[in-house]
Amino acid sequence: MIHFFGDKATKVFAVQTAQEIAQEDINKLTWLFGNQPKIEAASLDAFFVGPRAAMVTPWSTNATEITQNMGVTGIIRIEEFHTVTEGFIDFDPMLSQKYNVLGQDIFTINIVPEPIMEIDDISSYNEKEGLALSDEEVEYLEGLAKKLDRKLTDSEVFGFSQVNSEHCRHKIFNGTFVIDGEEKPSSLFKLIKKTSEAHPNDIVSAYKDNVAFIKGPKAIQFAPKSADQPDFYEEKEFDSVLSLKAETHNFPTTVEPFNGAATGSGGEIRDRLAGGKGSLPLAGTAVYMTSYSRLEENRPWENGMKERDWLYQTPMDILIKASNGASDFGNKFGQPLIAGSVLTFEHQEEARKLGFDKVIMMAGGIGYGKTDQALKDTPSKGDRIVVLGGDNYRIGMGGAAVSSADTGEFSSAIELNAVQRSNPEMQKRASNAVRGLFESHDNPIVSIHDHGAGGHLNCLSELVEETGGTIDTDKLPVGDPTLSKKELIGNESQERMGLVIGEKDLDLLNRVSARERSPMYNVGEVTGDHAFKFTSGKTGETPMNLELSDMFGSSPKTIMADKTAQQKYPALAYSLEHFHDYLEQVLQLEAVGCKDWLTNKVDRCVGGRVAKQQCAGPLQLPLNNCGVMALDFKGKEGIATSIGHSPISALIDPVAGSRNSVAESLTNIVWAPLKDGLKSVSLSANWMWPCRNEGEDARLYSAVESLSEFAIALGINVPTGKDSLSMKQKYKDGEVLSPGTVIISAGANCNNITQVVEPVLQKDGGDIYYINISKDSHKLGGSSFAQILNGIGDEAPSVLRADYLKTVFNTLQKLIKEGQVLAGHDVASGGLITTLLELCFADNDLGAKMDLSSIGEQDIIKLLFSENIGVVFQAKDVSVEKVLEAAGVEFTKIGTPTSESTLEIKNNGVEIGLNIASLRDTWFKTSYLLDNKQTANGLAKNRFDNYKEQPLHYTFPENFDGKLPVASTPLSNRPKAAILREKGSNSEREMANAMYLAGFDVKDVHMTDLITGRETLEDIQFIGAVGGFSNSDVLGSGRVMALGRINNEKANKALKDFFARPDTLSVGICNGCQLFMELDLINPEHDTHGRMTYNDSHKHESNFTSVKIQKNNSVMLSNMAGTTLGVWISHGEGKFSLPHTEDQYHIVAKYGYKGYPANPNGSDYNTAMLCDKTGRHLVTMPHIERSTFPWNWAHYPKDRVDEISPWLQAFVNAREWLENLEN
Repeated sequence: MIHFFGDKATKVFAVQTAQEIAQEDINKLTWLFGNQPKIEAASLDAFFVGPRAAMVTPWSTNATEITQNMGVTGIIRIEEFHTVTEGFIDFDPMLSQKYNVLGQDIFTINIVPEPIMEIDDISSYNEKEGLALSDEEVEYLEGLAKKLDRKLTDSEVFGFSQVNSEHCRHKIFNGTFVIDGEEKPSSLFKLIKKTSEAHPNDIVSAYKDNVAFIKGPKAIQFAPKSADQPDFYEEKEFDSVLSLKAETHNFPTTVEPFNGAATGSGGEIRDRLAGGKGSLPLAGTAVYMTSYSRLEENRPWENGMKERDWLYQTPMDILIKASNGASDFGNKFGQPLIAGSVLTFEHQEEARKLGFDKVIMMAGGIGYGKTDQALKDTPSKGDRIVVLGGDNYRIGMGGAAVSSADTGEFSSAIELNAVQRSNPEMQKRASNAVRGLFESHDNPIVSIHDHGAGGHLNCLSELVEETGGTIDTDKLPVGDPTLSKKELIGNESQERMGLVIGEKDLDLLNRVSARERSPMYNVGEVTGDHAFKFTSGKTGETPMNLELSDMFGSSPKTIMADKTAQQKYPALAYSLEHFHDYLEQVLQLEAVGCKDWLTNKVDRCVGGRVAKQQCAGPLQLPLNNCGVMALDFKGKEGIATSIGHSPISALIDPVAGSRNSVAESLTNIVWAPLKDGLKSVSLSANWMWPCRNEGEDARLYSAVESLSEFAIALGINVPTGKDSLSMKQKYKDGEVLSPGTVIISAGANCNNITQVVEPVLQKDGGDIYYINISKDSHKLGGSSFAQILNGIGDEAPSVLRADYLKTVFNTLQKLIKEGQVLAGHDVASGGLITTLLELCFADNDLGAKMDLSSIGEQDIIKLLFSENIGVVFQAKDVSVEKVLEAAGVEFTKIGTPTSESTLEIKNNGVEIGLNIASLRDTWFKTSYLLDNKQTANGLAKNRFDNYKEQPLHYTFPENFDGKLPVASTPLSNRPKAAILREKGSNSEREMANAMYLAGFDVKDVHMTDLITGRETLEDIQFIGAVGGFSNSDVLGSGRVMALGRINNEKANKALKDFFARPDTLSVGICNGCQLFMELDLINPEHDTHGRMTYNDSHKHESNFTSVKIQKNNSVMLSNMAGTTLGVWISHGEGKFSLPHTEDQYHIVAKYGYKGYPANPNGSDYNTAMLCDKTGRHLVTMPHIERSTFPWNWAHYPKDRVDEISPWLQAFVNAREWLENLEN
């Protein structure tokens, strides 16, 4: 039966139960739903929007689990329904539906599990189910049925289609190309592999695993001694490998952008979890390419091609929802997103229509593993096959096959059936279980694989590909009892990992998983008979039983026959008199304009190891060239990553497109000091192409061949990548091809994370230099400038000499390592003029005087707007010139910085004066328009008005020396601290490290440790409740974490006893702040209590802001009163809602400015931190624990050379207070 809670006029919670609910449980649910009462009615007559009946949401999965933890039994499903008007249509039909009544049938799915089917006609079944099998594959399966002397089952045919789809098997990349009647000597995959054969450099693993590994430096693991119980943190050295990976999720993002991009990000994270015998993700990247957004009317460059009757979502919807989805997954999983890119484009040339109607969504990332765990072992007979993570739902059925076809080719029901759902918190739990084994002294994992396309079929078959295995279908978890066996084994429910582990190690994995609240299922065993079988242990029903060789080994060879048909595009017509109009328009293209609308909602600090993310300078604008992560908390070794692509130049010349893409990634990553310069770099190449359209297969071959030759000439390799070769959108009246695109992700060991150069000119620095790395004449083809003319251009620049790029790269590296480069930026989207402006954007009263005459290009439009690969940098002094000359690098001194907000440009007889502040607003405008679509209460306008009015200014403590504290006691006598975490927490390591550096012995305590009585906190004097998303912030973040204490006697006693002792301290940060506010720990004397509520913007806010520490009585911060310090914030429910007057609270810190976005949440009294009246218990929304090192800060004073930031003093103060108690 279904019970309703809430308010029929606004929002209703529908609770499905197996029986009536007891009054005690009604009371608990009323509290859980924010004191919303039970509605005494069997049905509600009104208009609502809520989830589709067949789509059990991740929200429901979390909410149902919360009720179980509260001791409420018998609840099957809970969903939210929002009241709307009769004419309301602004909802996503992919996920939701509109109801005119909520009755007892809203969750009813009239589906009985289909029996196992034997397939008579494989060809017809292929058509009906949209399996995308070729005629040769159908013929092969018919032959296999004859060989086996039986009909194949629906699961076997379906399974074959998924496992052997283009998406999974890369048949085109492994196929034979015949161009103009001539068979090419090498497959595309062999061309890519040639790069690693020619230059293996530091490759440890390539092409054969979920990720590529390259050799890394020695690093220090900071982790608890054991993962199956509460234990103390320790430091251990290990030899690292660095992981690089990028995935595309184009089709799912086109159909349902939020979940498509979210599960794309989640799948890529799982890839980096599944390297070797387990590895750990560090940071993500993202790229979005759509057709034009049509944000407002007067954008002439968007009028060149008629708007389509979009199949599923508009480009603007996709940009907002996809970036929301990818951001949301990373935020909740706890992975920072540190680099990315956006491109919008469409063009019609005669009858040929081009545009990213089938969008590109790429999720990439970097991580690390251990050298001795970097290669998988071969499973042995008797080993167990285990699944970690969530239940099976009717989700993503056939995603692999549908992703291998043109969008619009199949019925919308089939395409809709492939939509996935995102549950990042469940993935975090599974990830924590893997992390526990990875970090242990002896990792027992034999082999590990992510669950993605093809579900259990693909994941588990690949785990046992060398040996064979049997899976018991009764042991697979069932979230939906109506699933057929085919759906049970083939669905693509996310957030799951498959692994092989020895029988003797099952108990350890079980203990670790239970502690992390990660569901674990022992589903089968390795057989050694080279067969793959799904069977029911109870009934003997066997939906699948095939030899692995029959399943994998016999897919027919793909032949790609094409002829050369390179489209020619007209030359561009332009006039110097329109220069200012051209510039204003170029700066408003999504590819060129400010990306603040993306960076302001995605976590860029979680984990405490972010050394360089997108934003730079006192104004914190997203301008940085590359992202850098520290490998540990020691502040030296790290991994850098960058992105490059040039699809519009590739339309003119695919050879140039590939070379430009690689070179752009290199001119982005060059600003991070790399261990061995260019030789340190490895690339991931992700290919998106509209194959099987005339001329496109030939262009793809040229593009791949060009990239292979270019990488070999540079001395680097491409050990990983992905392809998505059905980039065409079909409409009733025609089709639109997505431009053939390669996106390059570069990764390398950065061996000094404190030396990364930013694109912010220093007012008191030296001269500014330009290097044309392309060695080509300035050409406007394929540029942003061409786009605003509704053109493409007849000539695209290329990179003519690989050896010269190599020389420039390594010379710049030398200068950076010697501290001779103060600022630097690549020349890319928007051309040289954009580079020069951006170097002046990130600070107020910053400009430059430029004379470009000696570059030697008479045409100033070509000079300023062409996108020839190059760099601009500011030197410390003129000594750089000798170094450049000695290396044979041709450079031009082009200008000097000024302290005025103007950019003066001369080129021969032409002089141009530009107002930087005004053009910066133009550049920010597109971000504002997009931000306005995602930000509530008109705050996007406040952000636009205030971003330049809120520069970061600091006042450091007078006696701060920046040195690492030296603990006054040995480890054995240190005061004991604990970090308190729950499923969904993601900030424990940085909090523990801050405590550890300050001189504490730190224990890892999970809420399950308190609930089971494994931990009592009796010897703990300092608790840190950490940040994260308890239950994905379903039903209020802190409220749900508080349940562990409220509803469990042991947990309740442990925490009550701790807070009752006079010798204890605590700090609650972010989610921990929400928890302590929910438990009324800060003002227990008040009748009505403060709470943490949603940010005024109604969205996640991520920013590097500042706080002013007030005169206060806090143990941790009283001696820092009067200081103003930079600090990270990242939260969705960070608003202090304080019902009493300001004098009733002990406000420890306020935000540096009252206005948004410096105050990111609208907190009462501009509150950032509070403490109780004793000063012993502190709550803070800003992440001081993610701001403990200068390299953590997104903007640190240039005149200081510190080992730590002032925030570590807060933790030192806590230790000293406890030590003084004992003296």
